[in-house]
Amino acid sequence: MDHKKEVWGSRLGLILAMAGNSVGLGNFLRFPVQAVQNGGGTFIIPYLVCFLLMGIPLLWIEWSMGRFGGRRGHHSTPFILGSMHSGSLWKYVGVFGIFTNIAVAAYYCYIESWTLSYTFHSIRGTFTGLSQTEVAGYFNDYVSMGTNFFGIPNEAIFFFIICILINTYILSRGLAGIERVAKIGMPLLILFGGFLAIRGLSLGTTAASEEFPLANAWDGLNYLWTPQYESLLLPGVWLAAAGQIFFTLSVGMGTIHCYAAYMDSKDDIALNATSAGFTNEFVEVVLGSLIVVPIAAGYFGLDWVKENIGFGMAFQSMPFLFSQWGPVLAALAGIFWFGLLFFAGITSSLAMGTPWMGFMRDEYGWGQNKGALSFGFLTLCLGFPCVIFYQHGFFDQYDYWAGTVSLVIFALAETILFAWVFGIDKGWKEINDGADIKIPVIFKWVIKYITPLLLIFVFVGALFTPEGNNWVGAFNQIFSGQGWPLDHSSLVMQLSNSELKQNLSGAINADEIKDITNRIFFANLARIILLFLFIGIAILVYIAYRKRTNKT
Repeated sequence: MDHKKEVWGSRLGLILAMAGNSVGLGNFLRFPVQAVQNGGGTFIIPYLVCFLLMGIPLLWIEWSMGRFGGRRGHHSTPFILGSMHSGSLWKYVGVFGIFTNIAVAAYYCYIESWTLSYTFHSIRGTFTGLSQTEVAGYFNDYVSMGTNFFGIPNEAIFFFIICILINTYILSRGLAGIERVAKIGMPLLILFGGFLAIRGLSLGTTAASEEFPLANAWDGLNYLWTPQYESLLLPGVWLAAAGQIFFTLSVGMGTIHCYAAYMDSKDDIALNATSAGFTNEFVEVVLGSLIVVPIAAGYFGLDWVKENIGFGMAFQSMPFLFSQWGPVLAALAGIFWFGLLFFAGITSSLAMGTPWMGFMRDEYGWGQNKGALSFGFLTLCLGFPCVIFYQHGFFDQYDYWAGTVSLVIFALAETILFAWVFGIDKGWKEINDGADIKIPVIFKWVIKYITPLLLIFVFVGALFTPEGNNWVGAFNQIFSGQGWPLDHSSLVMQLSNSELKQNLSGAINADEIKDITNRIFFANLARIILLFLFIGIAILVYIAYRKRTNKT
C-alpha cells in the first residue's frame, strides 16, 4: 500500500489507537505509586488540574501539528515540525520524536515481555503455594536471568525476543494491524480491569489476618480519594502530578503526531483528541486506582502499602495476593491482570514504531515490511543490554534520559513552536478546523501562556530537584545563604553520577566496590549509546533534507 494513501479505517479505530497509545503500563504501575507516595487524594487534585491545563492542550497541539504535517506529505516529527516554520533547525528538534520512541521501545518491550511471561506462569500455576517473599524472589531471579523456560536458560531473553517479534509482525501490517489490535485490546483491557476492580473492592475486611488484623480494601480506596488540602502547597506534589501527565498521555514523544498525520485534512481533532485523553484518564484514575492499592490494602493493610508501594509490586506481590483466591480464580485473575498489562503495553509499543517507519517511508522509500523489520532490529539491539545488564542499572538510564528528560524537552519545544513561532492564531484555527465541538476560547490563552509555564516548571524542577524533593526547605536554605541543596535525582546530579560516587566512597568491601563501579560504567555506556542513536537519526534527517533541497 502506498503510505501516502494509508488512512485510518474508522473514527472509532483512530480514537482507540490513540487511547491505546496513551494507555500503557504507567496507568497501572506508575500511577498508583505516584498517588500513594504523594499523599493519595492530595495527588489527585493537582493531577486533574495539570491534565486540564497541560495534558489536554498538549494533545490538541500534537494532533493539530500531525494533521498539518500530514497534509503536506510528512509522517514523522522532523519534517512535521519543519513544515511549520522556515527555520531549518526545527527539523532537528523533531529528531526527539524518533529518538525517544526507539529508545523507550527498547526497554518498554522488556517490561512488556514480563507480562507475557507472567501470563504464562499464571496459567501454569507457578505461583501457587508460594509466599509473598518467594514470589518477590522469583521476580528478582527472573530479571537476573536465573529462571528457565522448559529447560531453556535465560527466560527473560526468550520472552523479550517473542515480544519483539509480535510487535514487528503487527507493525508490518500497517495502520490496519495497529487498529485491529486497538479494537480488540482496549475493550479487553477495560473488561479485565473491571473484573479485578470489583473483586478487589469486594474484599472489604474479609482478607484480614492475624498478621494484618486491620487490613481493609476500602482503606486503600479512601486514601486515594481523600485529599489533605494543606499538602497542596507543596511544589513537589504538583511536580509529580505534572510529570505523571507526560507518562500517562504519551505527549512529548512524537507518536501522536505520526498517528494524526494519517488523518484526512478536515477530520475533527478537537473532539477526537479530547475523547482519547478522557478514555486514558478513565482507565488510569478509575481502574488504575481500583486494583493494586485496594487489593494490597485488603490483605496487608494501608500502612504496609504506603511503605512498600513500588513499580515492581505488580510482579512481586500481586501473584501472591491472587493465589489467596483459590487455584481457579487465581489463574483467572493472573491472566486478567497480566493480560491487561500486556494489552496496555503493546498498544503503546506499536505506536512507538510509527515515527521511524513513517520517516523511512517518506524520506527513503522503505515499505512497511522493511520499516517494521528495521524497527524490530533496532529495538532488539538497543534493548538487549537492558535485559542482560538490568541489575547494573542500564534499564534505569534509558528510562530517565529517553523516557523522562527527552519528553519534557520535546514537549516544551513543540509548544513554543506551535504557540509562539507558528503563531497562536494560526494554531488555534488549525485546532478548530473541522471540529465537532466548540473549544472554550480561554484555552487559546492557556496554550499560549499557562501550558508553556507549566512545562518550564517541570523542566526546571527536573533540572534542579532539591534534596528530598523539599522545595520549601530548599528556598529557605538559599535565602539564608546556604545554597541550593540538589537531590541525587536531579538532572544536574544524574549527569555526574553523584549518588553512585557517594556510595562508592562509602563502600567497605570488594564486592560492593565492584558492583558500584560496574553501575557507573554501564550508566555512562547507556548514555553514550543514546547519544549515538540521537546523532545517527539527526544524520539521517540531514541526508533527507539535502535530498529534498537537491530535488528542488
